[in-house]
Amino acid sequence: MSRSLTRLALQSVVLTVLQCETTSSRKENRDLVRGRIVTFVAEERFPMDAGKSKKIFDALETFRIELPSWGFANTGTRFGKFIQAAAATTTEEKFSDAGQVHLLTGVCPTVALHVLWDCPDGVHSTDDIRKFAERHGVLPGSINPNLFQDQEYKYGSFGNPDPAIRQSALQHTKDGIEIARRLRSRDISMWFADGSNYPGTANIRQRKQWFKECLKESHHQLSPEQRLLVEYKPFEPAFYHTDIADWGMALLLARAAGPQAKVLVDTGHHYAAQNIEQIVAWLLSEDMLGGFHFNDRRYADDDLTMGSIDPYQVLRIFHEIRYFEWETGQHADIAYMVDQSHNLKGKIEAMIQTVTMAQELFSKAALVDEPELATAQQKCDLVRAESLLQDAFATDVRPAIQEWRVSKGLPSNPMEAFRQNGYLERITKERAARNSRNVSSYA
Repeated sequence: MSRSLTRLALQSVVLTVLQCETTSSRKENRDLVRGRIVTFVAEERFPMDAGKSKKIFDALETFRIELPSWGFANTGTRFGKFIQAAAATTTEEKFSDAGQVHLLTGVCPTVALHVLWDCPDGVHSTDDIRKFAERHGVLPGSINPNLFQDQEYKYGSFGNPDPAIRQSALQHTKDGIEIARRLRSRDISMWFADGSNYPGTANIRQRKQWFKECLKESHHQLSPEQRLLVEYKPFEPAFYHTDIADWGMALLLARAAGPQAKVLVDTGHHYAAQNIEQIVAWLLSEDMLGGFHFNDRRYADDDLTMGSIDPYQVLRIFHEIRYFEWETGQHADIAYMVDQSHNLKGKIEAMIQTVTMAQELFSKAALVDEPELATAQQKCDLVRAESLLQDAFATDVRPAIQEWRVSKGLPSNPMEAFRQNGYLERITKERAARNSRNVSSYA
C-alpha cells in the first residue's frame, strides 16, 4: 500500500470513529472501532530501514549494564523508609532478584556489591558469594567499600584529621580490593562522603593531601587487571565543602593514585542543568572515564529511575561515547552500572524498567549518523547537526529491540513476562514477615 493510500485508509477509519462517537451511545461500538484503528496502525506501520535495524542489533550485542545489590533491598530517605514486602533481606536474595532481571533481559550479567552490606564477614564472605552467583546465574561485579556509615567516619575517612581513622578507612579499602580479587571483580568503586558543613572547620588543602596518599596506597594493592574508580559529588552529606566535589577533582586524584585509576560519573551527582555529556567528552579525551552510575533526578541526587526525568540527556551521553569511538577507532572501556533507590516502585519492576530504558536509549544513540554529523559540524550546519540527534531520539526502536530479544530466546516484553511468571508472588510470601520487622524511622 502506498503512503498516500495508507493515509486515506487511516483517515477513513478515524472518520468512522468520529461518527460512532456522535451517532452511537453504545460503548461497545466505539471500543470496537478504536480497536480496529490500533490493529490498522500496527499492521500498516512502515518497517524500519534495514540499515537502522542492523545498527540497533549491533549496539545491543555490545551493551551490558550492571545491577546494584542495594537496589533490591529496602531503601529510603534520611527521614525514613517505606518497607516493601518483596524486598531482598539477604545477599542471596539480592543475587536471586538480580538473576531474575538478567534472565528476562539478558544484559545484566553482574551485580555490584557493597562490602558492609553484602560481605558481612569481609573476605570470608567470598565463598558464599561465589555459591550465590553460581546458583542464580549472575556474577559479582564492582566492589564498593563503605567509608561513610560507621560512626568513626563522622568527620571523614581518607580526609579525617585522626590518622588512626584514616588507617582504618585504608584497611577497609584494601579488604575491598582483596574481596574483588577473590571474586575476580575488576572494578573497585570509591565514593566518599568526606567534607565539612561550616566554613573554617576543615583544612581543605591538607585533606586533599591525605586523599592523595590514601588513594596511592590503595592503588598499590590492585592486581594488574583491576581498576580503582573515583567518584565525585558536589554536596550531601557535606554541605559546605566536599573533598571530591567534581569531575576535575576526581580526575586529579585518580591521576595521582596511579594509571589504573579512572573517574566514575554518577549522573545524579551534578548541579542542576550541568552539561554532563561535556564532562563525558572531556574525560574520554583524557582517557580517564572509567564508568557510570546511572540514575535520574529532578532536583539533586534523587536516585530516580534512569530516563524517568530526562531521557534525552542519557542519549546525549551515549552519543558522546559512540562518537568518540567512531572518530578515534578506539573502544571506550567503560563500566555501565545502575545506582538507584527504588523507594516506592517495586524493586525488580523498577530494575527491569531501567534496563529496558537503557537499551532503548543506547539503541537510539546508535542511530546517529556520525559521518553526516561530522560534516554538518565542519560546515557549521547547526540545524542539520542538531536534527541528527533529535531524529535518533524520536525514532521508535522498541520493535527492533523486541526482534533482538526474540533472536536471543528472551521474552519480547521483559516486564510483562515478569508479571506473569509468579516470581514476585512467591518472594512476597517468603519475605513479608522478615520485612515487616525491618521498619525504621528518622526520629
